[in-house]
Amino acid sequence: MKVLLPITDENVGKRLDVYLSEALEMSRSAAQSLVTCDKNGTVLSKNYKLRNGDELTVDIPEPKQLEAVPQDIPVDIVYEDEWLLVVDKPQGMVVHPAAGNEDGTLVNALLYKCEGRLSSINGVIRPGIVHRIDKDTSGLLIVAKCDESHSSLAEQIAEHSFTRRYETIVVGNIKDDTGTIDAPIGRHKTDRKKMCVRSDNSRNAVTHYRVIERYRGYTRLELTLETGRTHQIRVHMKHIGHPVVGDAVYGSEKNEFGLKGQCLTAKYIKFVHPITNETLEFEAKMPEFFTKTLDKLEKQYKIKT
Repeated sequence: MKVLLPITDENVGKRLDVYLSEALEMSRSAAQSLVTCDKNGTVLSKNYKLRNGDELTVDIPEPKQLEAVPQDIPVDIVYEDEWLLVVDKPQGMVVHPAAGNEDGTLVNALLYKCEGRLSSINGVIRPGIVHRIDKDTSGLLIVAKCDESHSSLAEQIAEHSFTRRYETIVVGNIKDDTGTIDAPIGRHKTDRKKMCVRSDNSRNAVTHYRVIERYRGYTRLELTLETGRTHQIRVHMKHIGHPVVGDAVYGSEKNEFGLKGQCLTAKYIKFVHPITNETLEFEAKMPEFFTKTLDKLEKQYKIKT
């Protein structure tokens, strides 16, 4: 698919790859892979500086049609009935298929486990998925088996009556024992794979935190989400100057614990069953990457009183 992009005055002087990432809402690396020509048909380099009068023709590959297929992948089921199940997702597993992660996801595993019986509200790529957590965040997720369950659970999330608590370890010592971060989150202006706190083109985001333990140079926190924005905890922690340990995307360069991703786990959920109206609550076991990090903190970073 070829797209024609005339250049306006405000974009004159920008690098081609920077402009394309903004105009087409994609990562800069993805923009660099596109074939872009000027009005004479000359292919432009990624570092070409835009000029007045430029007209760009960009060849954008047709999107690959993804299809979620059942795969026999082990998955930790914490609770299951005929309407829903609660899963403890491991760190490193993607929730649903997407470009670059076409299979091996939680959805592939659930389609096999549930023999395809999952809610259809979120389409064929995200069947049953009511809410998500990042690939490198572990912990509890609710999955709907039917549309009735899905609608009720989604309404609880929207009304903030659905409780989600996380545990994390962040860089530095947070001053207050408890607090609230109320800062809107939107897509990053230049890196479309990242989110950031911004006042425009954003949605409200609220995270409550409580200090569990302090160490030399680190703090263990419990966090309760009032909203559920993409990367919310990670972005909010970066915003207040205390990025999550192991989170290279949002600014934590300190990773003395051999982590393969952020030290963050969705530990507790509480909700009303959409069919029986019973209040259900679940607490996940602490994942190995978290307990190993805590062991090292206790041995090497404990604050002596």
